[in-house]
Amino acid sequence: MRMLAGALAGLLAACTTVGPDYHLPKDSVYARVQQRAPALSNAGSPALDANQPAFTGRWWALYDDATLDGLVEQALAANTELKVAAAHLAQAQARYQEARAAGGLDGEVSATAGRAKISGESLLLTEPLPPFNVADASVSVSYQLDLFGKIRRGVEAARAGTEAAQAAVDLARISVAAGVVGAYLEICHSNHEIAVAEHSVALQQDSRRVAARLQASGRGTRTAVERADAQVALLEAAVPPLRARRQAAGYELAALLGRTPDQVPAVAMQCQEAPQPRQAIPIGDGAALLRRRPDVREAERSLAAATAAIGVATAELYPDIRLGASVGANGLLKDFGEPATQTWTLGPLLSWSIPGRGAHARVALAQAGASLALAEFDQTVLRALRETQSILDTYAEDLRRAAALREARDRSRTAAADVRRMYQAGREPYLSSLDGERTLANAEANLAGVEAQLSQDQVRLFLALGGGWQPVEAVGHGAP
Repeated sequence: MRMLAGALAGLLAACTTVGPDYHLPKDSVYARVQQRAPALSNAGSPALDANQPAFTGRWWALYDDATLDGLVEQALAANTELKVAAAHLAQAQARYQEARAAGGLDGEVSATAGRAKISGESLLLTEPLPPFNVADASVSVSYQLDLFGKIRRGVEAARAGTEAAQAAVDLARISVAAGVVGAYLEICHSNHEIAVAEHSVALQQDSRRVAARLQASGRGTRTAVERADAQVALLEAAVPPLRARRQAAGYELAALLGRTPDQVPAVAMQCQEAPQPRQAIPIGDGAALLRRRPDVREAERSLAAATAAIGVATAELYPDIRLGASVGANGLLKDFGEPATQTWTLGPLLSWSIPGRGAHARVALAQAGASLALAEFDQTVLRALRETQSILDTYAEDLRRAAALREARDRSRTAAADVRRMYQAGREPYLSSLDGERTLANAEANLAGVEAQLSQDQVRLFLALGGGWQPVEAVGHGAP
């Protein structure tokens, strides 16, 4: 026993964990961004606040719309994509528990009894031996010594995989919330654009009736009537695509809520005016953005798991050592348990597959996997910064475009009112008044289109900013 204890002490003293310890790479893009903390530009737009940290909680509450709030909450509770992500997380958590349970103390109990006959010649006898009853029972325990850290690295990899799966759940949450908000706003804008388009059709139909009366009285031509008919048809043709867009948005909303296409919420389809954020959108800086975005955290945790996998593959090059002990009995059933049948063993159990090129290739494969994970991590960081700044610039330019179209709409409204008064005073013909109304309708249609685009820009911006899942955790928090 003393020799065994000494051998055990020597083995434990020699314990090491092979493979690289994970730390956030200092040369990664993420680390450089955290040191330099680049600002996110608001492109000179007062609707974007770069001096305030981004809204990390329920960002859709900035719209202050009770219907929208309710739809998002329903989606977060019933969405099938979230259920899939949650199932993947449960799988990852089970793998983590399995990895933690690996190694350590194992036990086994076995017992057999039967009637047997053995060969006399196997015992160098010339006479046959009679049949007899035999029994065999044993209790054995073994303890795996994780001398080279294979189990510890496996636990590290499984833990990082679980954290990556949690980040995927967070990413799914903000994607679902953004999808609900986007679909709802699309319905609202579509209804508004349909109303504007139908108003334009009505105005053109009035123009057509005037042209027909002029022709009937001999003061107009057939060409003018046909031109008016063509304009009515063109304007009517613009309405069905808007209705189809509204229906498609309704079906998308139903799917996000875990419903079938015939279960589109009626309260959403009735929206006539899209809500707007009640304050400037806070955007913060680039360093905080990366700490907040779940896709960046998922990529970083995948890198941690890939790094731990190098240690797992490297540990395969070394022996597997266990300490084992067993006690039992083996012999004739009638003598079972007597001292003559008792057995026991105690000692180390060593197994080692001499590593060949295949084992070394698996180490190289794991190292290549870690290099790939680092490259993908850097790519995710750069993509996050690029797409966020691109959306900020697009939103700012669309805001300027909307301001110009709003001014054009206001001037068209003033001009239309002036021409209408002149017509009522008998100083302008009716067609001039209709032309003014048509110009106003076109300006309102153009403005309605860009306002719909602005709402989608807002959703894309909130999605890029990465808020709406849970309080921010630092990337690399799971590293040892």
